[in-house]
Amino acid sequence: MPRVLVLGSGLVGSLIAADLALTPGLRVSLVDAHHESLAKARERTMLLAKSRKRPLPRVTEIVADCSSKHELTQLASRVDLVVGALPSRFGFETLKTLIECGVPCVDISFMPEDFLSLNALAKRKRTVAVADCGVAPGMSNILASAAERALTPCERIEIMVGGLPVDRHWPFEYKAGFSPLDVIEEYTRPSRVVEHGKQVTREALCDRELISVEGLGTLEAFLTDGLRSLATTLAVPHMRERTLRWPGHVELMRVFRETGFFSTTPVEVKGAMVRPLDLTAALLFPKWKFNSGEVDLTYLRVEGEGMDRGRSVRMRFELLDRADLANACTSMARTTAFPATSVARSLVQGMIAGSGVFAPEQLLGHPRVMKRLFADLKARGITVSCEVVEAASL
Repeated sequence: MPRVLVLGSGLVGSLIAADLALTPGLRVSLVDAHHESLAKARERTMLLAKSRKRPLPRVTEIVADCSSKHELTQLASRVDLVVGALPSRFGFETLKTLIECGVPCVDISFMPEDFLSLNALAKRKRTVAVADCGVAPGMSNILASAAERALTPCERIEIMVGGLPVDRHWPFEYKAGFSPLDVIEEYTRPSRVVEHGKQVTREALCDRELISVEGLGTLEAFLTDGLRSLATTLAVPHMRERTLRWPGHVELMRVFRETGFFSTTPVEVKGAMVRPLDLTAALLFPKWKFNSGEVDLTYLRVEGEGMDRGRSVRMRFELLDRADLANACTSMARTTAFPATSVARSLVQGMIAGSGVFAPEQLLGHPRVMKRLFADLKARGITVSCEVVEAASL
């Protein structure tokens, strides 16, 4: 029976572990540094098993430091597949260690480093890794690549995505569906976009625009570093990814950033050295935490513009999902976890041939993996619509 190890039992990692544990033929272990997180993950598995009318699966709980290379190597040596759901600051070194161990892995950590730089190492170790395998990055990459393949040529790719609370509350009108530190990193990390066929770097939180979404109303789009591997894997002259929030969020975050609240450089306060980000985390993050019963939503729009059989068209993919309160699952956890678990099942069953590090868009070359991915999402209530409109109708 294949053994799967899940790293991190946060909102997303715990759901990954529960979903995989309910897959017949898999033996799942979940590792985290905190007993409390593992206890909450246990409750999630119980709820999901009850909802799917399945016997409660056994998930082995391990308390360990995933940032320790020694501990991680020991854990990886005992399993057939690892799924990484750690904060971004641990992502690259964790992935590198797993590849060095020769264990196949799927990762959702949104690491700032170029994970494709580990491709040669993975080939030498004859193993497979799929990174950025969530909703965005992840599903956004796959849909962008689908548009690029369908349009000849494809001239422009635009990705917009946001995880939002359904009920808006002053002053932030926002709650974090994943690691709040990773949210802050989106607001500070330089954003890579493609303009006129060249990769350029822009400041995060710029290119602000109000957009209208049917059923939601007006949202605020702004530039973040979500394009990632697409900047090099797709031959499209214009590409960018923007994050979505309720209007007003951008200006507030720009003020926080410019004032220095997101800085990691210590400042002296009454004789003590304090990192501004640590203070921000202590004050801000409790207000960004979802309370019991609060509903979030995830909206993803991927548009490709180009030619289709002699017509100038726009191809639009859309995904709209809401929280699953019955199973205590946020929408962001669902839309991030389920692409990862689907690819993990394909990987452990040998559906991804060869070796190396794959970006999600590169999985389009594996039809069985794609067929399973969309079937798995549909079975869990997540669907993607597609609309093609002629340019004359735009």
